[in-house]
Amino acid sequence: MSYGLLKGKKGIISGALDENSIAWKVALKAKEEGATFTLTNAPIAMRMGAINQLAEQCDAKVIPADATSTEDLEKLYTESMDALGGKVDFVLHSIGMSPNVRKGREYNNLNYEWYMKSVDVSAMSLHKMLQSAEKLDAINEWGSVVALSYIAAQRAFPFYNDMADAKAILESIARSYGYRYAKSKKVRVNTISQSPTPTTAGTGIGGFDSFFSFAEKMSPLGNATADDCANYVITLFSDLTRMVTMQNLFHDGGYSTTGISEELMAMIQGK
Repeated sequence: MSYGLLKGKKGIISGALDENSIAWKVALKAKEEGATFTLTNAPIAMRMGAINQLAEQCDAKVIPADATSTEDLEKLYTESMDALGGKVDFVLHSIGMSPNVRKGREYNNLNYEWYMKSVDVSAMSLHKMLQSAEKLDAINEWGSVVALSYIAAQRAFPFYNDMADAKAILESIARSYGYRYAKSKKVRVNTISQSPTPTTAGTGIGGFDSFFSFAEKMSPLGNATADDCANYVITLFSDLTRMVTMQNLFHDGGYSTTGISEELMAMIQGK
């Protein structure tokens, strides 16, 4: 069911790799709610994914951009404004990557060059995205920027490795730049801390299946799906949330505020 929440709004959606991606689901929901937008991803990710298929479904232009390059990001905004006929109203930052995680390096044996790459791609890219937008005045007043995070930014999850540090920086950038952008242009900036989600990136993390099951048993509502997350993102892009900014919003079925569940207690007791 469509509510027309984004009717007439324009945006940029990053990070759609394949149909399992949260960004992919957001694009479909945004189209359904009346938005027009461009799609972007790093050139290497585009070669691995099926973004052109999504572009056809959404009648969207695809603009390759390396989110660690301010030159690429400025080109992304300029070409998006040209394609969409004006400034944008929303931006999705759905970008994250850790060479240390991919290559199985433990947290006490990090390759620091890879560590810096994790931070640059997964966190600093948000700052670059916001700074480029502000420089070009590319986002309309009362616009909305949403970045995807994870609870490991606040709590220790050993398997999440240096991505936990990157997500902590990501959330800090959302607060710091959120204050600045709200004061200057009334643009709001938020992060969503999503349940473990079986995306292509998520399932690449060691022990994902076990933790997915654990979180499902811990959360009173169960794990939030990628489709659920997309619905939540759409509300943050809409005018219904005009006064929400600088927040890290947990979208995890209650996991973040549950101490222990009855299901887990029963398992521990061998019942």
